[in-house]
Amino acid sequence: MENNTFQQNSTFIGTGEVSSVRTFLANVFSYMTMALVISGVMAWWFGNDMTKLQYLINFETGSNTILGWVVMLAPLGLVLVMSGLVNRMSATVMLAVFLLFSCVMGISLSYIFLIYTMGSIANVFFITAAVFGTMAVAGYTTKTDLTKLGSILMIGLIGIVIASLVNMFLKSDTMSYIVSIIGVVVFTGLTAYDVQKLKRMGEQVATGTETAQKMALMGALTLYLDFINLFLMLLRLFGGRRD
Repeated sequence: MENNTFQQNSTFIGTGEVSSVRTFLANVFSYMTMALVISGVMAWWFGNDMTKLQYLINFETGSNTILGWVVMLAPLGLVLVMSGLVNRMSATVMLAVFLLFSCVMGISLSYIFLIYTMGSIANVFFITAAVFGTMAVAGYTTKTDLTKLGSILMIGLIGIVIASLVNMFLKSDTMSYIVSIIGVVVFTGLTAYDVQKLKRMGEQVATGTETAQKMALMGALTLYLDFINLFLMLLRLFGGRRD
């Protein structure tokens, strides 16, 4: 799911006491980690059980079932719901939607266990974690304003989405390889950019408020998508395929 979402909304900005950036970011990464764990468990649970996968994939034709298409498209719909209705939903409802998104996203990722070996999936996951962690620290500590870089990366992200859609019809291995390389660069950079943006937003919201929780959830969603997309791009490049 090649998407990156985090909208700076003026209604988020509190005028009261400024929160601790570290506390805010700790909440963001806690939500993100929780979502990754849930997605990982659901992906492994479905990906290693053929009786469950048959509800998602028609193994005779190799295409998705109706439920499979629903599961593939639902994460995007839930992202749009969280982004579009963030001001109308309570923090509790938003958390519930975020947890539902994590579950469905995990199920939609279960197909990777049919394509790649378990060992290569684990190796790429740890590589992704190392790259993500390094860039997160860089984004937090750097004094350089990454705003211009972020604008360039977002253009690259749009290009990746368009190229990926085109390649669904062309089915070109070369284009897929090129898109994956560009994707690694884009999502690596977006990780640093998003962390810096979250750091700045954390300076403007009051700790312990519902607004702070909403911001933390949206930030967690953004970083989750950065991580997952980086993982998928690296998996396409370095994942060992099943025989």
